[in-house]
Amino acid sequence: MTDVQLKQSLKLGHKLAYKFLFDEYYDWLCNYLFKLSGNRSLSKDLVQEVMIKFYEGRQKIKVETNLKSYLFTMCHNHFLNHIRGSKKNPDLLDRIEWAAIYESYFEVTVEDNTFESNLTKLEDLLDKLPPKCREIFILNKLEKRKYREIAKDMGLSIKTVESQMSRALRIIRENASVLLF
Repeated sequence: MTDVQLKQSLKLGHKLAYKFLFDEYYDWLCNYLFKLSGNRSLSKDLVQEVMIKFYEGRQKIKVETNLKSYLFTMCHNHFLNHIRGSKKNPDLLDRIEWAAIYESYFEVTVEDNTFESNLTKLEDLLDKLPPKCREIFILNKLEKRKYREIAKDMGLSIKTVESQMSRALRIIRENASVLLF
């Protein structure tokens, strides 16, 4: 079943389409959230909540990207909202965001011995970015969003997003050697 066919079947309320969607993406989404949270039970609960929310709002939801990306974003946002709402560990949200940026940009794993010190240095480095520039950088590197999506959501042109990303990368490169090494 193609993505377009699946979207149409879901909007019409076909239960087989929803079952296909669930079977296709449930494990992948659980593994993603488990990587962020370290809690298998929480991951499963959050993914189930997202799948229910998706099913209940299937007629209103406009999926302009592919379903996998859309569900990934829904789960990511639901997880962040859960962390914000729990307030058990307010620093956890920031640590998860920085860890994801650190891993994606510098291509290292959290298990590195110097992770803690470098994470602090990376936070300092990103604090040097102008606010809009920093937000665009985080959306692109953390949430893996494309320039086109960022531009649309922020009401900017794609060229502005490209320019801000170039600026962010330039600032990071200029300051990385001082802060990270």
